Amino acid sequence: MRRVLLKLSGEALAGEKHTGFDEATCLQVAGQVKQVCEDGIQVGVVIGGGNFWRGRTSENIDRAKSDQIGMLATVMNCIYVSEMFRSVGLKTKVFTPFPMGPMAEMFTKDAALDCLERGVVTFFAGGTGHPYFSTDTTTTLRAVEIEADVILLAKAVDGVYDSDPKLNPDAKKYDEIPIQRVIDGKLGVMDLTASIMCMENKMPMMVFGLGEENSIVNTLNGKFSGTKVTV
Repeated sequence: MRRVLLKLSGEALAGEKHTGFDEATCLQVAGQVKQVCEDGIQVGVVIGGGNFWRGRTSENIDRAKSDQIGMLATVMNCIYVSEMFRSVGLKTKVFTPFPMGPMAEMFTKDAALDCLERGVVTFFAGGTGHPYFSTDTTTTLRAVEIEADVILLAKAVDGVYDSDPKLNPDAKKYDEIPIQRVIDGKLGVMDLTASIMCMENKMPMMVFGLGEENSIVNTLNGKFSGTKVTV
């Protein structure tokens, strides 16, 4: 495996606080990504914004404006986590699809590929730059654009289940499942737009729990305990 796109859940990065950042969790992720990079794997990163803003939280806020707040939440997350990565010796770059002054660079495929090929961990912040698209869609879009081998979907849940394990203690976990079955069953791995994009572009996913010890490293070293979503 040469290049991966790592999607991190904003909520998972918040740890038990469920909001903001849990520095210990972020540093633990940074240590794992450093090990992955030392093994020669190129890493792109997308981070959700749910530790600051999740969806349209008030009917008094226009949906487009609400989504813009969410985009800015992902920018904050990427800047913070990129600094955690730098603190362990990694080189990083944050890209956004809209101007952010000195805080980030405008995304282009060529610039992102140049960073990845030089071993720079490359963050894709700000979503797609447009409302009505989630960070799930951003993840799939950037994974396809940078020609990643696989999406690593690090979530608060340790895989794909036939129903919500938080609500159903008898929910069944899948070791492997086709993306078409995920779409047909509306299993909520990613939103529908992102799932269909994965199917159309034959982009596989590996879904696992971020909270498990060495989960990112283990996923890439054949000790995978989550769910593989095939295409």
